Amino acid sequence: MNGSRVLVLNSGSSSVKYQLLDMADGSRPASGIVERIGEGPVADHAAALKQVADELAAQGLGLDSPELAAVGHRVVHGGTRFTEPTLITDEVVEEIAKLIPLAPLHNPANVTGIKVARALRPDLPQVAVFDTAFHSTIPEAAARYAIDVDTADRWGVRRYGFHGTSHAYVSRATAALLGKDPAEVNTIVLHLGNGASASAVRGGVCVETSMGLTPLEGLVMGTRSGDIDPAAIFHLSRVGGMSTDEIDTLLNKRSGLAGLCGDNDMREIGRRMGEGDQAAQLAFDIYSHRLRKYVGAYTAVLGRVDAIAFTAGVGENSAAVREAALRDLTAFGIEVDGVRNALRSATARLISTESSRVAVAVVPTDEELEIAGQTFALVSA
Repeated sequence: MNGSRVLVLNSGSSSVKYQLLDMADGSRPASGIVERIGEGPVADHAAALKQVADELAAQGLGLDSPELAAVGHRVVHGGTRFTEPTLITDEVVEEIAKLIPLAPLHNPANVTGIKVARALRPDLPQVAVFDTAFHSTIPEAAARYAIDVDTADRWGVRRYGFHGTSHAYVSRATAALLGKDPAEVNTIVLHLGNGASASAVRGGVCVETSMGLTPLEGLVMGTRSGDIDPAAIFHLSRVGGMSTDEIDTLLNKRSGLAGLCGDNDMREIGRRMGEGDQAAQLAFDIYSHRLRKYVGAYTAVLGRVDAIAFTAGVGENSAAVREAALRDLTAFGIEVDGVRNALRSATARLISTESSRVAVAVVPTDEELEIAGQTFALVSA
């Protein structure tokens, strides 16, 4: 292998994001997104990937470049079959396709992107990096739901977790910020974007996470409910007369912050709170209450917490969310410095007080770098 560059592809249902990373010098020669697949000139994923190839070629970075070592594909669900980055073969593509029932909104597009990219460069190593892989180390006591074992095993019902590439990257970057080896650090990672998840990472190994069978479980999110009594679904069906699809849409697209106050943008919610909007204030309080509850739970899971790391769009940019999530937790050794927390920065930084026993950090996530790094390490080996 002569090249040092990795093309990272994230094929979604209606878009393809791409980023070209050079693992030799850390540079990023190209990045972009092709949107509105299925509309107008971008008829399908084949057309989208062709557009990506054309955009790269126009910059002298074509897919035929000898400097291109591999393509790394983000795949949302790996089930129990895929627990580490995997070199893509025909058999691997078939196995990923079999997991579509577990991720019907994401895995079909991931599979399509893989097939098209392999057709464009059949000679190039291509690697699947799974969102669920980092969480595959969760012990059975945390991964199992308390339902009939045979039924659970037959249908794959268990906790898988998502945002794994982000949690892996941020937990390591947090240890680096503290000047320690990841094996020495216990970290609670809070990935707070439109989708949101928490993880408990002991010595670099994930032992608990908030998302479950699907990305619906756990924290309050932009449009997803997070934790809810399962019987609420039966109630909405029997008493409300709602269909399965209607309930699915309600919990995934019409809940969370948007369902509570009509907005899923934390910046807009903050503006409304400043004007005394009670619905926005309640949505914010519910959101931060759930966060604080998970921090407490994961403190119990880990026993000793060395660091709490905020990441993703809301986690990196909302001082109000960070402050509210950790308010009144001094008994846990958690103290946020108000001045440090209010400062905006694009770099990893500590926002805890000097006397805080637990380091509180803001760490920008870099899922593309994590995917590229895992891909390059595999093909280099």
